[in-house]
Amino acid sequence: MKKSKKARNKAHIAGEITFLVCVAHDAHSAVAARFAAMRAQNSGGGVALLHVTQPPEFQHWAAVGERMREETREEAQAMLDEMAGEVEALLGAKPALHIREGRIGEEILAHIEESESIDLLVVGAAPPDDAHGSLISWLAGQLAGRLNIPLVVVPGNLSDQQLRNLT
Repeated sequence: MKKSKKARNKAHIAGEITFLVCVAHDAHSAVAARFAAMRAQNSGGGVALLHVTQPPEFQHWAAVGERMREETREEAQAMLDEMAGEVEALLGAKPALHIREGRIGEEILAHIEESESIDLLVVGAAPPDDAHGSLISWLAGQLAGRLNIPLVVVPGNLSDQQLRNLT
């Protein structure tokens, strides 16, 4: 039997919720980030954006692999910076930005475990005809017993008016 992970000991201040939004280069991530920003703005909370990159598969030459890793990180940083601008415009505060490398689900769990400031995990759901639903499936199937904070799944097709109504 596995030992349960230690409980997080963050001293919680009522209403000050930090939303961790997992983002990628897609529209449903942007919707999830807007939802978190609007919700945080209405509740006095904060937002953190997390992007997980995959390690380069080309490992024959270390220099090539390292350059591929640098390019991937630069692209991730540019995407996060752009999304952070949108979040800041809605929230009035800069979100924390995080880039991790590895298997997406494991890196999300590790980031949450390492950060006592995260209260809610927010992910955007791709429309049913989109092939990018693997993160939601993984989160729902594998994290049920391992995630120690609430998971909020935001439909990626919500309009800004619908988001305002919800937040």
